[in-house]
Amino acid sequence: MPVRPLRRTVPAFAAALAVWVAPALWAAPAAAQEKPILLKISLWVPPAHPLVQSARDWAASMEKASGGTIKSVVFPAEQLGKAFDHYDMVRDGIADVGYVSPGYQPGRFPIINAAQLPFTVTNAKGGSVAVDAWYRKYAGKEMADTHFCLAFVHDPGTLHSKKKITQPGDLKGVKVRPAQVIMGELVTTLGGTNVQASAPESRDALERGVADAITFPWNSMFLFGIDKVTKYSLDVPLYTTAYAWTMNKAVYDNASPAQKAVIDQHCTSEWAARLSGPWTDYEHAGREKMKAASGREVVKLDEAQIAAWKAAVQPLRDTWAESVRKVGGDPAAIAAELKAQLEAQQAAF
Repeated sequence: MPVRPLRRTVPAFAAALAVWVAPALWAAPAAAQEKPILLKISLWVPPAHPLVQSARDWAASMEKASGGTIKSVVFPAEQLGKAFDHYDMVRDGIADVGYVSPGYQPGRFPIINAAQLPFTVTNAKGGSVAVDAWYRKYAGKEMADTHFCLAFVHDPGTLHSKKKITQPGDLKGVKVRPAQVIMGELVTTLGGTNVQASAPESRDALERGVADAITFPWNSMFLFGIDKVTKYSLDVPLYTTAYAWTMNKAVYDNASPAQKAVIDQHCTSEWAARLSGPWTDYEHAGREKMKAASGREVVKLDEAQIAAWKAAVQPLRDTWAESVRKVGGDPAAIAAELKAQLEAQQAAF
């Protein structure tokens, strides 16, 4: 007979348990009910590059903030595709997040090229914050095929060459691997020839004599082994390269509202500085390292020589302005907005 009370008690106990458990389920973290996202993050720089660890830190922060529902795998060294292809790789879903160099594709992203004009950005710490804040107004249109996350610049780079170059006219007849489209225009304007090669391909181009010079940031010269195939470096902050961190649109659009909020929190001007910061410090240290390197000469320019270089780049500003007009932009207003942001961050030339 003791079985009957037990049978009558089970439904009552289950009902009581349901009343007790249900609120706990309702109060469970939203993350437990989210559809997991696994991001393929693609970079074309080698594993030792500071951006690779920065990408991992960025991904780890998103994973923590999302309660583990946004996880990532970082693929450096062109494992998913060539450097030139990264924007299209993100657009097509080959990568979910990509490190994009807009200057690798002449004519495609004219507005962001304002940040790549010579003698525009003096330092990358303030420069990255300024460029990101400025470009957000235009990224939605210019990079409409992907979900724009953030933009940044590397620490100012310069010209490194096999023969000594001090004046703009010295580039006549020289084969140069330019860092981006604007530097390529400078080379042709001064009578040189452009050699197209991504950063990972550049040492080989110089070693085989396909190129005689390269525009590159300071410490990456050592990272890519380019210091071994050049001898001279101009001691002047000649240019910066602007980069974009973009995401596949479908990945972002299909994320839950909570996940989108986490992604948005990691696509800010603050994160532009955090992501690029270690690379900025790394490149900045390369200038002194180059001065101390055996068999190399860092060429100091006098005021007259610097003035000559500044005059030589004016045609590039005119060409950039025309490229912006072709896509319906106002180059004067766009340039003024960028300058204002750079001045606010103490990063304007």
